[in-house]
Amino acid sequence: MKVSVAIPAEIRESRGKNEARRNRVRGLIPAVVYGSGQEPLSISVDPRQITKILHSKTGHNTIFNIGIRDGETTPVMIVDWQLDPVSANLLHADLKRIDLSKRIRVSVPVHVHGDPKGVKQQDGLLEIVTREVEIECLPDDIPENLVIDVTELMVGQSIRAIDAPLTESMRLLSPADAVIAHVVALRVQAEPAAEAAPAVEAVAETAEPEVIKKGKKEEEEPGAEKGKKK
Repeated sequence: MKVSVAIPAEIRESRGKNEARRNRVRGLIPAVVYGSGQEPLSISVDPRQITKILHSKTGHNTIFNIGIRDGETTPVMIVDWQLDPVSANLLHADLKRIDLSKRIRVSVPVHVHGDPKGVKQQDGLLEIVTREVEIECLPDDIPENLVIDVTELMVGQSIRAIDAPLTESMRLLSPADAVIAHVVALRVQAEPAAEAAPAVEAVAETAEPEVIKKGKKEEEEPGAEKGKKK
């Protein structure tokens, strides 16, 4: 999705840790612009503006303008970025030039809508399996997300990627049979205590006669010895 945002940038004439450190003191971070058959260009940008785009509804699928030279702008997308592992602050960004007349590949979030009948009527459980699909479309047709209705799903039924509502120039690239969501039956677990009780009683019943037999044997042994002496 293209938005009317223009972010100014400065050309980086030199590279290295010292240059990066000086830019960060000024509140800037290094970035690279590449693509469309042109040479990569090293620039410096305001990380707050890039972070704002990453946190927007369209996120990294947002197409915006980057101001490179005197009045010159070019549409770009954020294709990669690096965060500080401790502070989570943005450290670096890779920006790709976008030709608005050519189709591009993007991953789009998938949201489910509705209460499945299999959950309300059959006590099933709705499971979300895939949260995004890959599509190809013109840059201006990139959607914020794709919404799929799961109201009619019963236990054992599923919604697949082929069911995603594609419009305009969109074409599905993800496997058509990839499961987005399905309703499964809840498993009932047997209570182990109830099963163990009869086994304990059975052991008790078989153990008792052995105790009685031992008692009789012990009582009979003295008598047997007296009989031998006689």
